[in-house]
Amino acid sequence: MNTIKSICVYCGSGNGSDPAFEQSAFLLGKTMAKAGIRLVYGGGNTGLMGTVARSVIDHGGLVTGIIPDFLKDREVMLKDADEMIVVPDMHTRKQLMFEKADAFVALPGGVGTLEELVEQLTWAQLGRHTKPILIADINGFWKPLLSLFDHMRETRFIRDGFHVNYLIAEQVDDIVPMLTAAARQAMPSVENLAVVEKL
Repeated sequence: MNTIKSICVYCGSGNGSDPAFEQSAFLLGKTMAKAGIRLVYGGGNTGLMGTVARSVIDHGGLVTGIIPDFLKDREVMLKDADEMIVVPDMHTRKQLMFEKADAFVALPGGVGTLEELVEQLTWAQLGRHTKPILIADINGFWKPLLSLFDHMRETRFIRDGFHVNYLIAEQVDDIVPMLTAAARQAMPSVENLAVVEKL
């Protein structure tokens, strides 16, 4: 049986315009800490990134931050994480985040958050991993993206046999139970343990 011991959270380095975004990041961090699930994230101390990480730490949880050297100052590297890995570039950051996570969650964020989410969806679509991917649609933030996915299906750019599989949670309380259930249902896969290469 697969279990979730770590979750990679993608989210904004800003807080956004809706207070619910920051509240959700705080609650997710608290929930993960209470469940004994390690946070894997981008290493910053600003915006939703900082909120979720500090919440995990404040509630007794463990945090792995992975940050490129050139972003240490811009994203104000979190010094309280029990593990902080400084890497030379974004590619290495994303690779390590993948390797260290059992599942992925996308909270609201900008272009970087979108890029990271879509990359994991692509890798899963290509059969490179079976780790659960969850879109946290807080106050409908991701609705335009979900509509775009529907449009891609309707126009057959997402075709039969090349499904894009993801979970959607509108409430933070549902995130960990949904990921846990998905991990239990997933077939064991060598790709879950291996480094994603040649992508």
